[in-house]
Amino acid sequence: MELLPRSPRDFGSAAYWERFFRQRGQRPFEWYGALPELRAVLRRYVRPRDKVLVVGCGNSELSEQMYDAGLCEDIVNIDVSEAVVRQMQERSASRRPGMSYLLMDALQMDFPDALFQVALDKGTLDAILTDEEEATLAKADRMFAEISRVLQVGGRYLCVSLAQAHVLRKAVEFFSQEGWVVRVHQVPASESKQQFVLPIFVYVMTKFKKVPGSAPQILEICPEDQDKPTRMQSVELLLEAVRDRQHYALLRSQLSKTSGTEQLSLDLCSSQSGSPRYTLHVVDSPSMKASRDNHFAIFIIPQGRETEWLFGTEEGRRQLAASAGFRRLVAVALHREQHYEGMAGIQAELSGKVMELAPPGLPAGQQVPFLSVGGDIGVRTVQHRDTSPLSGEYVVEDVKGDDKCYFRRLIFLSNRNVVQSEARLLAPPPLPGQKKRRKDKRKPGSIEPPLTIDKSYLCCEHHKAMVAGLCLLESTDPLPAPLSVLVVGLGGGSLPLFLHDYFSRAHVAVVEIDPSMLEVATRWFGFSQGDRMQVHISNGLDYVAKLAAEAQYDAVMFDVDSKDFTVGMSCPPPAFVERPFLQKVKTILKPEGVFVLNLVCRDAQLKESVLATLREVFPLLYARCIDGEVNEILFCQPGPQVPWQPTELLARARALETALRQPGRPWDSSYILTDMLQAVKIL
Repeated sequence: MELLPRSPRDFGSAAYWERFFRQRGQRPFEWYGALPELRAVLRRYVRPRDKVLVVGCGNSELSEQMYDAGLCEDIVNIDVSEAVVRQMQERSASRRPGMSYLLMDALQMDFPDALFQVALDKGTLDAILTDEEEATLAKADRMFAEISRVLQVGGRYLCVSLAQAHVLRKAVEFFSQEGWVVRVHQVPASESKQQFVLPIFVYVMTKFKKVPGSAPQILEICPEDQDKPTRMQSVELLLEAVRDRQHYALLRSQLSKTSGTEQLSLDLCSSQSGSPRYTLHVVDSPSMKASRDNHFAIFIIPQGRETEWLFGTEEGRRQLAASAGFRRLVAVALHREQHYEGMAGIQAELSGKVMELAPPGLPAGQQVPFLSVGGDIGVRTVQHRDTSPLSGEYVVEDVKGDDKCYFRRLIFLSNRNVVQSEARLLAPPPLPGQKKRRKDKRKPGSIEPPLTIDKSYLCCEHHKAMVAGLCLLESTDPLPAPLSVLVVGLGGGSLPLFLHDYFSRAHVAVVEIDPSMLEVATRWFGFSQGDRMQVHISNGLDYVAKLAAEAQYDAVMFDVDSKDFTVGMSCPPPAFVERPFLQKVKTILKPEGVFVLNLVCRDAQLKESVLATLREVFPLLYARCIDGEVNEILFCQPGPQVPWQPTELLARARALETALRQPGRPWDSSYILTDMLQAVKIL
């Protein structure tokens, strides 16, 4: 028997529902669930002595269940189908004297004004608002006007709905403009037995007298696991909050049925602030052999380490899941704006939510482990937060690394998954006669107060490669004298500081467009200017153009990020690799000099175009890819030199390493320039 309409518009037709209920007979049709699913919301807004109107009742058992449960004693049900009204009258007439069923259209009711305290609608609005045609919207307006008329001041209109965007928007805009308080509840998925993948919502509109003028709208949402509502500042934000919950339900449904190779990510937001609190990455390894204990695990990424390759890239997380040995791993990143009460607190907070993401086939009662590095959640301390007119909002934070060292990082919040600058911190030496504090007396999660930046350590692999590029300079002396270097892009100052300190006869000029970054580098990263180190606050394009008449630099290094996220190249800005500008760069290099470029480009076609332009300008072009990162360091030379042979480059690198390891000068063992040059290729 065909009960479905030919088109969605038929849902708003009285003739369709008359035919539907005649064909369906006595079997109840529960549109969006019954009392067990809706009880919590109904008890909150329906009092036993309220006079309740149910619009579009159909043959649902909800009214009968509410009456029998004592939720209310006086219920009037209306519907446009004569067949269903007759059915329901016969079903309840003798057993429920406080219930009545009337043949009536919700768009034109015969009741006097202000007769009811509650109007309940389970799916009727969704059936009427099947589209956004003018005639359809006019029907909704008539229904809303009638509900408003028959409700008393302080009365509640409860609308059970799937919350399609156009339906929710229409209801919220109509009633909020009338001065009503609008609150949206999500029906808890764990209790819901409806057939829909999307969650069910209940709009609760409370009638107030309309105040002349422009009174503020009161819009709220109650998440499924919260009784306390969250205030939303606009209709758009309320719609977005509902849409996020619908997307989460779809994701949860997808994950409960299949395991795939595509990684899915989602944010869980704080109910108080609405800002992201956790970011969850769901990583499946379907090829892994299944056993009882390897179905599902949660991995808490230590604070401050979410940008590392292992945790911050899809490939890294796949490797993490494989090494952990679980068929589905949920990697959880913690946000800097939030406070966490240790691993136990996170586990208590997330246990219920992450189980909704469990894979198919998880054995009943299976204990799901929470994992982390070293069993803790890491340490992150925000030292400074500010906003730059050029770089936007940024933070300087100290984090604990995997080797128990602490690092200071500069993060632009417009691109919070990228570390702009990083420096290792040195703990202060103990004072004379001062005993070293025992580790077991340190408070959990506390940071030792580091006083100095370790200038001997370059944290960024691409900076190490850029330094190694100096081996390409034509000189028998591994430390040319004098060595003149131009660095475009200051950041935290780690690269120019290293060049200044380890190349004792080098003169370093730094160009930085953002004066805020000079302040950050000086205050937080140990940067300072002097006779051999000068910073010029200028646009790098303009500064190079002014110098184009003179050839004065042994090396020019570009380490400057782009603020345009619409281009598939985040470093450098596209203007820095256009042919006319590269010609200017070539003119300020000595004939035997080297131009070193940090290229971060995810657009393969754009990258090939950049490389082609570089080849046109520079006869010699070398490249060094950074393992596990998008960065590629390009070494460009202007003169007609014969390309260096690999053995020659390695010999020069060893000589430079020896020269840099001088007595009294700290040198970190990870700076093996030969390693950096072994993977260099000629383009």
